[in-house]
Amino acid sequence: MPTQTDTITIGALSVRFRVEGEQSNGTAVVHECDVPSGARTPAPHSHDGFEETIYGLRGVSTWTIAGETVEIGPGDCVCIPRGVVHAFDNHAEETATFLAIITPAVLGRAYFEEIGALLASSAGPPDPAAVAELMRRHGLTPAAA
Repeated sequence: MPTQTDTITIGALSVRFRVEGEQSNGTAVVHECDVPSGARTPAPHSHDGFEETIYGLRGVSTWTIAGETVEIGPGDCVCIPRGVVHAFDNHAEETATFLAIITPAVLGRAYFEEIGALLASSAGPPDPAAVAELMRRHGLTPAAA
């Protein structure tokens, strides 16, 4: 079972799994994400195979969902439907922490470990084609630039 020490580093972001797919019989994955102020965050993307629900725990993260800006603070919640382009940032001065609930459990630990390793292995900016290929392999679709 995941614990607080099971942290995956993705650039400046930290991800801790709270529920993995095998624990929920494939129905959900839950991970907690820390986003430091000004951290480089994932490129806009969508996913056709699952919904993603975000629940704010600490600080405020700014989400762009289908072109609309949504602030997620403690106790705030938003569901991102399949196929909707979204991204997030932290414009605040403090670290933001949120839970991401993925239903069904088709995106899990492997994606976060692989993208973290890819980002850590590049001396400069990562190869956009390699990032896009990895995202697609795990069911995420990079948004057109």
